[in-house]
Amino acid sequence: MYKPLRHVLIACLATGLASGKALAGDDTPPVFGWVEKATIEEPWGAEVKVKLDSGALTSSMQAEDIERFERDGEEWVRFVVEVEDEATEEVVSKTFERPVLRNLILTGAGGQDRRPAVLMTLCIGDTRYEEQFTLEDRDNLIYPVLLGRRTIQDLGLLDVTRTFVHDLACDENTPLRQHEDKELDDDIGI
Repeated sequence: MYKPLRHVLIACLATGLASGKALAGDDTPPVFGWVEKATIEEPWGAEVKVKLDSGALTSSMQAEDIERFERDGEEWVRFVVEVEDEATEEVVSKTFERPVLRNLILTGAGGQDRRPAVLMTLCIGDTRYEEQFTLEDRDNLIYPVLLGRRTIQDLGLLDVTRTFVHDLACDENTPLRQHEDKELDDDIGI
């Protein structure tokens, strides 16, 4: 009797997790697939595919024509986000200006790369997230937005066997999870 009961409990848990939503009254975090749809910066709302990458610490976003400048004694950056809007299949672009939170030096096989990190807002599922993104030209990559562990930790659980678990459901009343309110777990590799 023990084994069948255990299998039923495991199946019930897996079914609840597989739905992408926590069960009513349950504290289980929502589950996301390794690729989801998101909209960038409501109300612009360009819909893009985002890759949830547990191998990356910091999230990254498509940006071109990156220009650093100073405003009121602080470092700022101006950049163009040009993406294919998944909803319309049209190429859309918008210029943004953001204060630089920090500069990252990334080291890889191609050498070192210095990138600015800024705050941008994404809608994923039914929540808006203000997240930190490094800016890089991702034109030659499949996904214009990559979500790293710092962002994934705030979203919920990652199921690497699934894609497009959540439908987009943000509007002007959608709650915003602000970056400054995040509590990062030391185990993610900060």
